[in-house]
Amino acid sequence: MEDLDGRPTTGLQRKIVDHFEGKVVRKDLTQLVKGNAVVPSYVLEYLLGQYCPTDDEDLIRRGVEKVRDIVNRHYVHRDESELVKSEIRQKGTHKIIDRVSVSLNEKRDVYLATFSNLGISGVEIAEETVTQHPKLLTGGVWCIVDMEYLHAEDSARSPWVIDTIKPIQLAGFDLDEYTSLRSNFDLEEWIDLVVQSIGLNPESFGRRTKLLHLVRLIPFCERNYNFIELGPKGTGKSHIFSEFSPHGILISGGDVTKAKLFVNNNTGDIGLVGYWDVVGFDEFAGKGKRVQRDLVDIMKNYMANRSFSRGRDTMTAEASLAFIGNTDRSVPYMLKHSNLFEALPDTYYDPAFIDRLHFYLPGWEIDKVRSEMFADGYGFIVDYLAEGLHTLRQEDYSLPAQKRFEFDSSMTKRDQDGTLKTLSGLLKILYPGGDCPPDVLRDLTEFAMEGRVRVKRHLRRIDETFEPVDFRFTDRRTGEDISVETLEHDQHRMLVRAYHRDEDEEQEDGDANGAGSDGDVLTEEAKSNWEPVPDLESGRHVVVKENQTGVSYKRLFADYLRGAQRIEIIDPYIRIYYQVQNVLEFCDMLLRELPDGEEVEVSLLTGADTENQDEQEEHLENLKDSLRGSPIGFDYEITWDSLHARSIKTDTGWKISLDRGLDIFQAKNENPFDLGRINQEARRCKPFEVTYLQDEDVSFQVEPE
Repeated sequence: MEDLDGRPTTGLQRKIVDHFEGKVVRKDLTQLVKGNAVVPSYVLEYLLGQYCPTDDEDLIRRGVEKVRDIVNRHYVHRDESELVKSEIRQKGTHKIIDRVSVSLNEKRDVYLATFSNLGISGVEIAEETVTQHPKLLTGGVWCIVDMEYLHAEDSARSPWVIDTIKPIQLAGFDLDEYTSLRSNFDLEEWIDLVVQSIGLNPESFGRRTKLLHLVRLIPFCERNYNFIELGPKGTGKSHIFSEFSPHGILISGGDVTKAKLFVNNNTGDIGLVGYWDVVGFDEFAGKGKRVQRDLVDIMKNYMANRSFSRGRDTMTAEASLAFIGNTDRSVPYMLKHSNLFEALPDTYYDPAFIDRLHFYLPGWEIDKVRSEMFADGYGFIVDYLAEGLHTLRQEDYSLPAQKRFEFDSSMTKRDQDGTLKTLSGLLKILYPGGDCPPDVLRDLTEFAMEGRVRVKRHLRRIDETFEPVDFRFTDRRTGEDISVETLEHDQHRMLVRAYHRDEDEEQEDGDANGAGSDGDVLTEEAKSNWEPVPDLESGRHVVVKENQTGVSYKRLFADYLRGAQRIEIIDPYIRIYYQVQNVLEFCDMLLRELPDGEEVEVSLLTGADTENQDEQEEHLENLKDSLRGSPIGFDYEITWDSLHARSIKTDTGWKISLDRGLDIFQAKNENPFDLGRINQEARRCKPFEVTYLQDEDVSFQVEPE
């Protein structure tokens, strides 16, 4: 089977189409039909789902043309509104696609519609339509409308008439079918399907980054979820909240009032939280922004209790709140000098507000959106996925974790709620049937807790009256104790210590998890000579997490290689270009560490590339040639025998076990001027582990020339 461009579909793409026929669309088609129309993706994919519910090449081509024609003929561009109005007048009727909002005219006791792009208002709309679609009353809904023009002598009466109106939303959703079909996919396949569904290419991201993108969906499936994401510009923070779902609305962070958000006490009208699943605040950060103090006070009560006041009455709502904005400083700067909430407006820079946040998404871990990151495979019509998440909002999927895990007693109820609500949302996204395996449940619980750790650690910097918290949980069945820390804390522990100079360093070490002590990754600067470093610990184990930076071959290996005259690398997968380049960078590190007059022999044992052995040998020979005449004598051996364990051995008795070999970095950025191309410490890592063992009887497998 081939797609529209003649490209063969992958096994996963074929599987998606087979199981979800009529509910998926090829994601690159959205850009094909969008053109310059400023219309949400769910509107376009709604139309594509009507006309391109297949993977048949001819049908897709015809469907794309049909949708493109519909958008060109019926979508109302603001600068063409007068032309459209004239066409309706001349023809008497015309179908349009526009955003429609409705208000009640109390004097006439009628509902009146406003068309955003068409630029008309005061159009009467049937009460039963408003009753059926109450979101028309707040913010507006994209609709397909048959408009008529009937001139009347009564000048007070609008000549515009709504013949038919159809909000662009899925008519129904079968949860049982959805959960049943989910069982046909393993976890990685399902993650990739959901990532593709939100318009991203899963091949561009590691596992952790995929999960970070999916956390943005939690407000859509979890009631009263308080989410914040701060990070650099251009990472797609607002996309989900503006384009993904008809159940969410995105507003400017500074363009909101008590009446708009909660309730208008003069009219009694309920605000946005009463009608939408998610209210997103765009461009939320910025010290100079002015925000009403009483708005923040009402918001804090709502975030904690789901309630707000209307006069003497107390009302409740279920809308989740998502706060997204840009950070002004780098993460290392904030860790050393301030906190991760530094960019918030002064009015929101409030411990009580911050304490009510369930998850802080580290936006700095997400790359700036590039063209190669956009999906071109099959994913759910976003409205279908959005309806699935909307349907699951009433459920609590955290109960299995509450039964299996015991949280540390120092964690407050808000700490536990933040973790459990995030976990519940992740499980709804990944396991809508509720059948999560125990090992995955543990990993997701740890991931969910990390977002709350980020909130609480930096809340204590703002208000020291908050008690210290030991973020850990215990598996009741296995007795395993899991401690959780944020990636940036592990990565920049010395900067964190610089901020907490008065705290007990031993206590700080005890709180750490993952990468271990400072010396695990943040080693001391290498000595200026090639003498062995005394008192290095045998058995030391280093764990580096996905997306961690600040790691290099020098920091990992240099101290353990000092004094060696011979080094052997055993790695079965030094085959293709970038893998051989890793060996080159290892040798470059040695060259930089070696003092004048010293030499070292480096040998490589690797497995044969059965399909491209000629290319493999060419790369390795080129590397060998490049090192000729240098203080590094390089040789290699290609074996057809099975190799599994990866290691670095020295004639000084050190064996460094590597679960990934030298392949510890994620793919380099496509930007030719990316710092990571020349600086390893600027690159993001794959997850890996390293163990250092000293054995005087280390044996070598490659005979030197």
